[in-house]
This record gives sequence, structure tokens and C-alpha cells, in this order.
Amino acid sequence: MSDQAGRKRRGGGRAGNAARRGSSGVIEQMPWRQPVNMDRPTEPLSAEGVQAVHDGAMRILEEVGIEFYNTEARDLLKEAGCTVTGDNVRMGRDFVMEMVAKAPSSWTLTPRNPERQITMGDNHILFGNVSSPPNYWDMNLGRKVPGTRDMCANLFKLSQYFNCIHFVGGYPVEPQDIHASIRHLDVMYDKLTLTDKVAHTYALGKERVEDAMEMVRISGGWTHEEFEASPKMYTNINSTSPLKHDEPMMDGWMRLARRNQGLVVTPFTLAGAMAPVTMSGAVAQSLAEGLCAVALAQYIRPGAACAIGTFTSNVDMKSGAPAFGTPEYMRATQMTGQMARFYDLPMRASGVCAANVPDGQAMWETSNSLWSAVQSGANMVYHAAGWLEGGLIASPEKFIMDCEVLQMIQRYMEPEVWATGPDEIALDAIKSVGNAGHFFGIQHTQDRYTTAFYQPFVSDWRNYEAWEDAGSVWTPERAHNIYQQIIDTFEAPPMDEAIREELAAFVAKRKEEGGAPTDF
Repeated sequence: MSDQAGRKRRGGGRAGNAARRGSSGVIEQMPWRQPVNMDRPTEPLSAEGVQAVHDGAMRILEEVGIEFYNTEARDLLKEAGCTVTGDNVRMGRDFVMEMVAKAPSSWTLTPRNPERQITMGDNHILFGNVSSPPNYWDMNLGRKVPGTRDMCANLFKLSQYFNCIHFVGGYPVEPQDIHASIRHLDVMYDKLTLTDKVAHTYALGKERVEDAMEMVRISGGWTHEEFEASPKMYTNINSTSPLKHDEPMMDGWMRLARRNQGLVVTPFTLAGAMAPVTMSGAVAQSLAEGLCAVALAQYIRPGAACAIGTFTSNVDMKSGAPAFGTPEYMRATQMTGQMARFYDLPMRASGVCAANVPDGQAMWETSNSLWSAVQSGANMVYHAAGWLEGGLIASPEKFIMDCEVLQMIQRYMEPEVWATGPDEIALDAIKSVGNAGHFFGIQHTQDRYTTAFYQPFVSDWRNYEAWEDAGSVWTPERAHNIYQQIIDTFEAPPMDEAIREELAAFVAKRKEEGGAPTDF
């Protein structure tokens, strides 16, 4: 147990203060908040359609089964009464539904700064940074390059800076200049010191998961008992479609379940390649791959904090390349949201695109995917800022541009936008203007002009001549300038020096021990 247990925990600093006042030096941004989605979700499926997709998922689990390559997982499921043949596990729908019913419909995640606590469920929609691309692109480079620790750290800084980013996912770019055996130690150290938001860990075997849990525990000054009392971090696993769960991800999944941390399972089902070409078939397969992992977690620890994710899209049938932000992607997300409500589970979606640079294609595909998350009632949106090339590139300019869209979504969700009180109906103001004149100068407008409408920080609303006189700066270049200013002026959120030293000492010790085993 840490001798730092019970230590006073602090949060705030420049980023924390900015979250409260809505200003952050470089730009004026919306204050930190957890948006609540009050819209009725879009539900493409009829009641009969819901039952058909559910029955399809259950029959996959009953008749085809899932390959579990983790021996412990197979043994537990056999103990639970499932049929195990080699690596294949078949489970009855009664067992699956009994286990899924034990999962909470909402749960909280509390990072080292308790002011950044977030709720998964209860109509909240939470946005996270891009995670896991191996490559990086920015306007200074003008080309795709392998990720480095510095690039990763700069994207962490953007994740901390923007109030519309609620949690910090995996590596925002894979730092390939750090050996894989110790990469998780350096990156988790950077994540926990450069940000004070909810942190993710990759479920990639014993050492990485155990190291990450200990580092998060140290960062909050929690005892082991306090750490396990409620989720302080989370993982996201992907099945290996079609119908497989690999060994290391299942190992991490079970370790986090036992310690009561957040669990998100997101099958990556590409219709036409790793799943049926029909979207209902792809969704049914995705649900089967996700629900079996939820069932395992609930068998291990009833009430474990679980969410089901969707990454169901289609491929380009001409090339086989993944496509994102397509009509089919949007419908699959909406359908999965409808099914998540059927199972009473929180849901994860994504903000994704297939574009290679931060251009028009990047933004319309990302906007499609983000709005499908809103329409589906998703609670967690992965990759909401910074994703390019189907997840192979992270870009700071794209990150900035995406945050503009995220802020617009948040503004769209603010109740005052559709309030209908006397001040909002504004009959007196309408009478004062009548059918002549205008509303610019009247008191009703003057009292509200600074807050009445969303104010962008990267969009340029000037006419062509004014834009031309100002240098004809295109959107990615404006985003690049904002990015540079944020990095140049960034100050990390405060951390107790004793905690920082304990984290650094843990990293040094684990490096001496060799970190995590690798094949090279």
C-alpha cells in the first residue's frame, strides 16, 4: 500500500481555471461540462427488428460460438455452464441475459482531479481524443511520419486544454521512438502528469495492465481499497472479428473487472470483410462479440462497470479499404444505440473518417460520424478529435477543427437554445419593433448579444473580401496557428510533488525490471 495514501489531492491550474471561467488564453472556449443529450434517439429498427437482431446475436452465441484464446476465460465460462470445445465457447441466451442484467446502466469514472469526474450513461455524451494511430501529420511536416513521444505529449496537451474533451483515450499517436517493453510506462506518466482527466489503459496482458492500474492509483493518492471502490480508469477492448477474442485483451479485461475499473468492449466489424455485407447482420455479429465479454465480466464481478461499443462500418468494395462516416456507418451506429438501450447498457461510438489530410472530406465524414453518435444516444465518443486515414494518422490541425464541431454539438444540447419562457418568446421585443425597423439595437438584443449564439474559435465568418484582406488563411492553417499557440503557452495541471516523485520512481523501477515482455 502506498505511503502517500490519504494525501490531499489537488486539481486546477491554468486548465482547471479555464474550465471554470470559459477562457483559456489562446481562445475563448466553452467551459468544462458534461453534455446531456435530451433529443429522442433515432431508432431505425421496429420492435420486430429489435427482436430479430437480438435473436440473431443470441443464435450466433448459441449455435456458432466465440473463439476465446484465453485459457482462464474459457475455464471460467465452462464453470458458468457454457459449452467449451477447444477454443470455442457457446453460451445460451438465458445465461447471457442473466449476466448482462447485472451490469449497471450508468457508472462514474473519477480521475486524479475529482472535478473531472464523468458519468457513463444517464444521457450524457462524452468526447475523447484520437487514440492509437501509428503515424502523425501536421502542416509543418507536410507528410506522414511515425509517431514520437513528443508528438504524443503535444496531443495530450491538446486533450487537456480543450474543455470539450472529457476523457483521454489511448496513445493519441503511437510513440515509436520508445521501445514497446517500456512504452506504456513513459506514455502513462506523460498522460497522468500532462492531464488530469479520466485515463485509459490498453488491455494488453498482465504487465501493462497492472502497471497502468498502479500508476493511476498513485496519481490519485488512493489506497488500494479506495481505488477499487469505484472506477478510476477504463479500458477498451476490440474483438478480433469475426467471432474471436484474443489472449492478452481478455487477460486485461478480467484483471480490470476484478478491480472494479471501467470496461468497454467494441467489436471492429467491417461489413463485407469481417462481418456480413448487410448492416443488420453486421450489427448482430458485433453484439454477439460484445455481449459475451460483458457476460464474462459480470460472472467475474457482478455489477462490473461495462459498456458496449460499436465500430461497425463498411469497406470500399472496389479496394477493400475501410470507409467511415458513410450512410451505412451512421445507420449501424443508430441501430447499435437502439440495441444498447434494449440491453440497458451505456454505449460507445466514434468520430472517424477515411480522409488522409484535414480537408473537406475529413470534416464531412467526421461530422457524419459524430452526429450519428448524437442520434444514437451514445454516451462515449472515441476518436472525437484528431483522427485521419481510417485511424492510421493523428493530426493536431484535425484535432483543433474537430473541437470546433464538438463545441457546436455541445451548444446544440444546451437547454437555453430551445427555452420557451416569456423572455425567449420575446413578445414585448417583437411588439417594440413591429413590422418596421430591426432587432439589432433594442434592449432585448443588447442584453443577450454576447451569449445568444455560438461563437467559433477556428471558423471564419467574414465575407470573402475581409477574409482576403486578412491574408486568405484557409481553415487548416488557422487550426495550425491555434495549435502552436496552445503548445507554446501550455501549463500542465498541478500535481503534488510527492505524487510526481512516486510516479517517476515507479516508472524507473519497472524499467529496471524490464517492463513488459515483447517479441523483440
